[in-house]
Amino acid sequence: MDRRPLKTRSQAWVPKLARVLVRVGFSPNQVSVLSLGAAALAGAILAAAQRRPSLLLLAAAGIQLRLLCNLLDGVMAVEAGLKTKTGDLFNDIPDRVADALILVGAGYGTGCPWLGWLAALLAVMTAYLRLLGGALQLPQDFSGPMAKQQRMFWMTVGALGGWFEALLVHHHRSPLFLKATLAWVTLGTAFTVGRRIRRLARALEAR
Repeated sequence: MDRRPLKTRSQAWVPKLARVLVRVGFSPNQVSVLSLGAAALAGAILAAAQRRPSLLLLAAAGIQLRLLCNLLDGVMAVEAGLKTKTGDLFNDIPDRVADALILVGAGYGTGCPWLGWLAALLAVMTAYLRLLGGALQLPQDFSGPMAKQQRMFWMTVGALGGWFEALLVHHHRSPLFLKATLAWVTLGTAFTVGRRIRRLARALEAR
């Protein structure tokens, strides 16, 4: 009940890659920290989107690397039996910081810092509500429509769109596609927060 349902986890290449990382000497906690480094790289590039739009392709790769690390650390911990007593801390805390790095970076890169901060606050709220449900002895709610995977999917699309926009229109102002994507993510995350509150309230009333 406390694991995010991911279709990707059932792909044959996932446990294979996890085993490779284990053989190399990586621990799940180290992979969790690596996800934070990938998010920091993506966030820094997004923040410089007005000056270096040609690097947005690298930001998209950083976002996807962050998600890949998030996937593999759990597989290594559960399937490979490497879960540690502090594993939950390494699993959740870097995730919250990674969300903020990417969303706030996009806000500064599009000339709308407030929008990035708002998106980051709402993203943290989705996680808070999920964990609150667990603390109240209810199944953790991973519902969307703008849960972590969906947020990062759209931010990847925004980075790719901003990069393509820079190829077509040579300018040094805010990438409009990235700004529109960030606004879409913010609205969707606000809706997700409201939806999770309603679902949590109904579950408590029915208990």
